[in-house]
Amino acid sequence: MGMTMTQKILAKAAGKASVRAGELIMADLDLVLGNDITSPVAINEFPKFGKETVFDREKIALVPDHFTPNKDIKAAEQVKAMRTFAGDHGIVNYFEVGQMGIEHALLPEKGLVGAGEVVIGADSHTCTYGALGSFATGVGSTDMASGMATGKAWFKVPSALKFNLTGKLNRHVSGKDVILHIIGLIGVDGALYQSMEYSGEGVKNLSIDDRFTIANMAIEAGAKNGIFPVDEVTLDYLAEHCPRTPRIFEADEDAEYEAVYEIDLSAIKSTVAFPHLPSNTRPIDEVGEVKIDQVVIGSCTNGRISDLRQAAAVLKGKKVAPWVRALIFPATQKIWKQAMNEGLFEIFVDAGCAVSTPTCGPCLGGHMGILAEGEKAVSTTNRNFVGRMGHPKSEVYLASPAVAAASAVTGYITDPNTIEEA
Repeated sequence: MGMTMTQKILAKAAGKASVRAGELIMADLDLVLGNDITSPVAINEFPKFGKETVFDREKIALVPDHFTPNKDIKAAEQVKAMRTFAGDHGIVNYFEVGQMGIEHALLPEKGLVGAGEVVIGADSHTCTYGALGSFATGVGSTDMASGMATGKAWFKVPSALKFNLTGKLNRHVSGKDVILHIIGLIGVDGALYQSMEYSGEGVKNLSIDDRFTIANMAIEAGAKNGIFPVDEVTLDYLAEHCPRTPRIFEADEDAEYEAVYEIDLSAIKSTVAFPHLPSNTRPIDEVGEVKIDQVVIGSCTNGRISDLRQAAAVLKGKKVAPWVRALIFPATQKIWKQAMNEGLFEIFVDAGCAVSTPTCGPCLGGHMGILAEGEKAVSTTNRNFVGRMGHPKSEVYLASPAVAAASAVTGYITDPNTIEEA
């Protein structure tokens, strides 16, 4: 029996000719990632491994992005621990405020992730990098510490689900709608410890940003990773950002999949996930009347330049409803500057939005956008669990940037196709 794309990457990293689903392997790591919540725990564990220093000072990335700019003394102490550790061990890829961005947008932008590589991160949305044809997955802080010390990690080789994509997305429909549709189809445990592998002629019709979004939310279906084939879209992105030669792996024709799903991109509508699960989805024409208090556009899921352009296209020449707080979070400093130079900030501010420095703050209810009791938010983030963005009696509705922008204008969850663009 042949191997899936993920299995081939893991076999190579483990120095084996082949691997099979369920097999335990030790694999070499190309990158180890941590943020300001998870890294301090790993740093405390690191001395227990008996290593004088990290396995490779260029293959570790420390990104303070969750509670930054520091929201309180505890957050400041967490970042101080990272800064000190990075200085003591000569870690090259430590990104201070002013250089940092939301980790899962920043690392690809900086060329730290390439095709065919193996990446672990002490953050569940590390699976984002599967958009570039890498095996990337979230781990605990102890595993991060082990990775920093040894450059290796244990994995159980995942079985796989195949998603065969056909067709092309319609106007105002994006990668966010695709992954919400898929999670609604298979459930939050529908891919438990499996690889979500995308293929088919429809893949070429997805932008790299669409792919980042889809891979980012693989964990919301319980998956070990999500992964896209390396095609011209991928190679164009890597040529611009990553200096390393891509390692290109393709699934064997006789690779084994637990299930195969046929997804017609042209049939997908704007999709909204209702509280309190990403799988509780409804197409936009079945949402009904839902009045909202806040809109958040940004995050590691939808804070890239194409996301901001989509939101700006809807918001241009309009005003945010007077009872709505609309918050914009570009994912990196580079994206922030690009959005500014393109005039998107003028559109946002004229519409009544607040534009922030890059941060994960509102996504996890950390800071800069906390919800009060009874409030409802439309957010382009990736989770809508109870209390995710604030009070346990608040509600989060997940949606695309276009839906979020349209909803900001009307004050109700709204189909962007009903908002006339200026």
